Amino acid sequence: MNDSSWGAPPHAGYWGPSDGGPVQGAAPAGPAYDAHHAQQTRPMPIVPDVPAHGGDQDDDRGAARPGGPLFRDEMPQAQPHGTVPQKPDSMPTPDDAQPAPAPQKKSAGRDLGAAIGVAVGLGAVIIASLFVVKAVFVGVIVVAVVVGLWELTSRLQERKGIKAPLVPLALGGAAMVVSGYVRGAEGAWVAMALTALAVLVWRMTEPPEGYLKDVTAGVFAAFYVPFLATFVAMMLTADDGAQRVMTFLVLTVVSDTGAYAIGWRFGKHKLAPRISPGKTREGMLGAVVFAMVAGALLMELAIDEGTWWQGLLLGLAVAVSATLGDLGESMIKRDLGIKDMGTLLPGHGGIMDRLDSLLPTAPVVWLLFVAFVG
Repeated sequence: MNDSSWGAPPHAGYWGPSDGGPVQGAAPAGPAYDAHHAQQTRPMPIVPDVPAHGGDQDDDRGAARPGGPLFRDEMPQAQPHGTVPQKPDSMPTPDDAQPAPAPQKKSAGRDLGAAIGVAVGLGAVIIASLFVVKAVFVGVIVVAVVVGLWELTSRLQERKGIKAPLVPLALGGAAMVVSGYVRGAEGAWVAMALTALAVLVWRMTEPPEGYLKDVTAGVFAAFYVPFLATFVAMMLTADDGAQRVMTFLVLTVVSDTGAYAIGWRFGKHKLAPRISPGKTREGMLGAVVFAMVAGALLMELAIDEGTWWQGLLLGLAVAVSATLGDLGESMIKRDLGIKDMGTLLPGHGGIMDRLDSLLPTAPVVWLLFVAFVG
């Protein structure tokens, strides 16, 4: 029965509240009385409709009912004499609405204390190895490459079921970095080709299902992580190699810092919302300005025969390549459905989350150094 029947006049023959006898003063129903006599019986009082509490909700608190029961098994409960009827629950009013929450401050989304601590620790290791013994820094690159390959291949297997062989990738990646440091670009290319061949052969020891996607992912991983990192080792071979590597690292960090600082404070226009919703055009502009200023200073002060205008071009190139590298890994992580590649570095994620800007920037900086100062 819907609410529209509440309070409607009863039809002929409707029985009273007791549902067991006729209403007092009404003609008894039965064959002795026809419709004409039934019209002279006293009608039931009409009770206006009162909507139930809660609108469309299935809640009848505070609803008015007609003088009689609506269903045969619905009998009114008698209350003791002198008892005051309880008032129905009060309906909410606009004044009862909850106050609007206070606006939240912008958050970096990570543990900044842990992130700064890890960054300082990594910086100390890099500086100590870079300016003391160059070969030790080559070992630092190898360790970063192997850990990065482990993170990348693990996420590929977990999220996509792709089994890129880690053993030939790790051995080949280490060989690439060392070959680039010892033999230059030629040695790096030879090591890359041999690593790709090793991936193809190693995967043959398993069933053929998924062979193509596994070896394709393996060759991609070999190029993306160790081969690009080889250009850092190649920078180190110059007479001022330590200063070149330090300039490369500082410019990349400054670019990321400028993008974060300006984007967090002034960012309104999304740079690539489908890839990385947090990046803004204002942040990109901050990366360019910060990197160009730092590049002009570093090329003039730290690099032999470097000039400030070369530093401006170098800073611009670093800002663009670092941003593209960050977006590239964001595409990979978005496709895998993950936020970070790992959890090895508190406040940062994994090693690959720190290499994302450095890897594609390394060949760009190496090439510009060769073009500018040889």
